[in-house]
Amino acid sequence: MVPLHQIPLLVDVGAAIADAGGVVQYGLVFLFAALPWVEILVVIPVGIGVGLNPVTTGVVAFAGNAGSVYALLLSHRRIARWRERRRPEPAADDDDATNRRREWARRVWDRYGLPGLSLAAPVLTGVHLAALLALAAGSRRRTIGGWMTAGIAAWTVALVAGAAFGISLLGIA
Repeated sequence: MVPLHQIPLLVDVGAAIADAGGVVQYGLVFLFAALPWVEILVVIPVGIGVGLNPVTTGVVAFAGNAGSVYALLLSHRRIARWRERRRPEPAADDDDATNRRREWARRVWDRYGLPGLSLAAPVLTGVHLAALLALAAGSRRRTIGGWMTAGIAAWTVALVAGAAFGISLLGIA
């Protein structure tokens, strides 16, 4: 069930893809799949729903989503160094709150790990936030990239199959 506050987003994505023509539609699928909060969970069913080829939509959406995760992984160190230079010194009171958050994050990480996070990310947090969480937990970029790719691929296949089956069942396209 899509939350009510995201319905205009679905309409805008669908309208943008439907109003475009030819290859531009697939370019929009790529772009929307790369954007946090839209990602494959929205763009694959919408793209297939407006009549795009399911396999091509899945491949293009996968490339956009996975590509943006790899761009994030590659640029993370530079962004982290920039943030460190700009961050003020923490106050003494912040140490307790920071330690509690770190303990909570470590418990979650110890329980589910990178594979669980990567496989659930497209639905629960979005792959971009999940990649940042994995980086913050100290996982290696290569390992994160591999698990995120597996999670995105699994969800892409499931979404393409589900959307194509649902649309054919309803006789929409």
